Amino acid sequence: MNINMTLVGQLIAFAIFVWFCMKFVWPPITGAMDARQKKIAEGLDAAGRAEQDLKLAQEKASQTLRESKQTAAEILEKANKTANEIVEEAKQQARAEGERLIASAKTEIELEVSRVKEELRSQVSALAVTGAEKILESSIDSKAHNKLVEQLAAQL
Repeated sequence: MNINMTLVGQLIAFAIFVWFCMKFVWPPITGAMDARQKKIAEGLDAAGRAEQDLKLAQEKASQTLRESKQTAAEILEKANKTANEIVEEAKQQARAEGERLIASAKTEIELEVSRVKEELRSQVSALAVTGAEKILESSIDSKAHNKLVEQLAAQL
């Protein structure tokens, strides 16, 4: 009978221990476990949101980079086009200036040639008059024969 009383005493002590644990120990442990579970769930949600935000930020950064590269390419293209236009304009101005200088030089040469021809004509006519004087051994009146000299000059 001692075994039965001991068994009943142990059963009563165990029941009191279980009741004590259920009343005072178990609620704080389950509360701490629930709080910890909530913290873990919130941390996982925050990590998921952070991952999505990171993906969005990376996509936005890559899109901004693409737009920047495209804008830079457009700016370079415009700069090259403007540079080519400036070079072509300078070439055209240089050609026009060269043509103007050539035309001016041609005009100047023509004027010089005309002046030299006139000078040559006057010298030839003077020589012709001098030659005629020597041939005739008489002095020819230049006023009287001025018309003749002009005709000779025109023929030369």
